[in-house]
Amino acid sequence: MSAPPGTARLSFTDRYLAVWILAAMAAGLGLGRLVPGLGDALATVTVTGVSLPIAVGLLVMMYPVLAKVRYDRLGTVTRDRPLLIWSLVLNWVVGPALMFALAWIFLPDLPEYRTGLIIVGLARCIAMVVIWNDLACGDREAAAVLVAINSVFQVVAFSALGWFYLSVLPGWLGLQQTALDVSVWEIARSVLIFLGVPLAAGFLTRRVAERIRGRAWYEAAFVPRVAPLALYGLLFTIVVLFALQGEAITSRPLDVARIAAPLLVYFGLMWAGAMLLGRAAGLGHPRATTLAFTAAGNNFELAIAVAIATFGASSGQALAGVVGPLIEVPVLIGLVRVALAARRFFPEPSAPAPAARAPQEGTARV
Repeated sequence: MSAPPGTARLSFTDRYLAVWILAAMAAGLGLGRLVPGLGDALATVTVTGVSLPIAVGLLVMMYPVLAKVRYDRLGTVTRDRPLLIWSLVLNWVVGPALMFALAWIFLPDLPEYRTGLIIVGLARCIAMVVIWNDLACGDREAAAVLVAINSVFQVVAFSALGWFYLSVLPGWLGLQQTALDVSVWEIARSVLIFLGVPLAAGFLTRRVAERIRGRAWYEAAFVPRVAPLALYGLLFTIVVLFALQGEAITSRPLDVARIAAPLLVYFGLMWAGAMLLGRAAGLGHPRATTLAFTAAGNNFELAIAVAIATFGASSGQALAGVVGPLIEVPVLIGLVRVALAARRFFPEPSAPAPAARAPQEGTARV
């Protein structure tokens, strides 16, 4: 399929990204299963409850994408009120409510896994979404703004929503209640590390490099050099993540399948619903794509950290958190392909109409 004007074809590496990701998942699961003590060794040093190797992989993965963002264009995104409003509604009203409903529908007899899934639904994505959005030709600047806004809401709302969906709402409905003890500082620290560090690095790199060498050199020479780091960081993160839980995942395949079912429904409904909403709202393909991926993705590193800190590393809640990316990664990389194919269903951007001639200049404004 030919790319529309103004967009590039997927490179060989990106075109077969699903293959590399599946290979990384298989390698991680194999290492975790075949190398005794590897998971414990990887989990020895943590950052905000997340294994240090995973933290490093996430930072390396996010930096190149955030270095591509043209920060001087963010104002056009913040003025797009429909995009911002719908993103907040999807992320903080629809998403948690949908995951709560699916967790109870699919796992009424498995309270640990159910709780873990609800925690996953409360943790909105701030990391891998920038990769999926970039691959799907989404609006890079819009993704940066939405991720930043949702991160602020995450700090403010995560604990309150956890209390509501695990204790208050089940009590109202006569269902089993669960307590979630996590401080605002723990959430803020996770956001500052996994979003703040690469965001600041990307902003400062562009600011300094453009001032010294200019934008043309930065985007033609520097960005292509650092771009492959995103893929390397993603694959490294996946290998380490699945190595950490390889034994648990491979030794309980039926439990993994039970957890996977509601996740598949969740990702499909959130992504498709957001994409259709974006089209109906007239956002255009790039911003509708960004809306869809930021709504469907989840912050698995925060969900896993909270589950481990609250219920323990060997708990069912922690396993549910780990199964999250096991399902999310291949599903969302598949949805990248769907997003690229969906461009044909969005109206082509109309060419700007010639403006009226200026009375004294005699030339049309562009």
